[in-house]
Amino acid sequence: MDGHIRRPRLREQLREVIRTRRYSRRTEKTYWYWIRYFIRFHGMRHPSEMREEEVREFLTWLATQRNVAAATQNQALNALVFLYARVLDQPLGDINGTVRAKRPPRLPVVLSHAEAREVIGGLGTPYKLMASLMYGAGLRVTECARLRVKDLDFSRRVITVRDGKGGKDRTTLLPDSLIAPLQSRVESISAGHRERQDGDEIPVSLPFALRRKYPNAGTSLQWQWLFPSDGLCRDDDGRVVRHHIHVSSVQRAVKASVKRSGVHKPAGCHTFRHSFATELLRRGTDIRTVQELLGHSDLRTTQVYTHVLGRGFAGVTSPLG
Repeated sequence: MDGHIRRPRLREQLREVIRTRRYSRRTEKTYWYWIRYFIRFHGMRHPSEMREEEVREFLTWLATQRNVAAATQNQALNALVFLYARVLDQPLGDINGTVRAKRPPRLPVVLSHAEAREVIGGLGTPYKLMASLMYGAGLRVTECARLRVKDLDFSRRVITVRDGKGGKDRTTLLPDSLIAPLQSRVESISAGHRERQDGDEIPVSLPFALRRKYPNAGTSLQWQWLFPSDGLCRDDDGRVVRHHIHVSSVQRAVKASVKRSGVHKPAGCHTFRHSFATELLRRGTDIRTVQELLGHSDLRTTQVYTHVLGRGFAGVTSPLG
C-alpha cells in the first residue's frame, strides 16, 4: 500500500454533513438532486471549481428557461448555499443579479366540511383513517405516514408530530371521533407484535443513530409504525426492516376518491391540511392557535387562510346587497 487515503466523494461528504445535522432523508435527497443538476448544467465541473457567477447563471436559467416556480428556485438556491457553506466550507458571497422566479399570488384550494367528508368516505383501509387525520389534525401526508404508536396520547387528546417540516416537533389535536378507530388500530398492532415476539421479528426502520443507541427500539411496541408498509426494505446498514406506508400510495388513493366524488376541485392530500386550517378559522379559532397547530414559523403563512374565507372584507357590503 502506498498510504494514499481516498478522498470521500461529494455525495458521501454531503450525506455525512446532513446526517450529522439531523436533516431529513427527504432534504438529503432534494439537496443532492439540485447539486447534481448544477454540476451537469456546468459540464460536470466540480463545485469547488465554481463560485457565485456559476450559481447565478444556473439559478437564472431555471427561472428564464425552465420557468420553475419561485419555491423550486429557492429550493435549488438552498441546496447550493448549504453545499458551499457546510460541505465545501466556502460560503457563497453576493449572488445579486440572479433573475428570480415570480411567485404569483395564489390562494390554496380548500374543501368544505361536507366535501372533505365525502372524499374521506370514499376511501378504503388504511387511507380513510389517514385522510381523517390529515383533515382532523392538520397533518401533512408525510407526517401522517410517519406516525408511530408512541405519538398518540389518548388521555390528553394530543398527537405529537416528530421531525416535521424544518425538522421541528409539534403537537396537534387528536379528534375525539378518531379515538376509537385509532385505539382499535393500536390494539391490532399490539396483538401482532405479541405474536411475533416468539419468532424472528423484523424491526421497523429508525431515524439516524437511534438504532445504535437503543438496539431494541426497532422491535418495541412504542416504535411500531401506525401505518406500516406491506413489504420490507433495507436500511442504511443493509438490515432488513419494515418502513412506513409510502406517501405516493396515499396520494393516489386520495386523488382517485376525489375523482369518484362529486367534488369538482383539484384536491389532493395537502388540501385536507388547508381545509383543516380554514375550518378552524371559520369556527372562530384564534389564528395564532391555528399557526401553532400547523407548525408555521411565520404568522403570514397562516394568514393566507383568512383570505380564503374573505375575512379581509368584513363589514363591506356589495352594491348588489
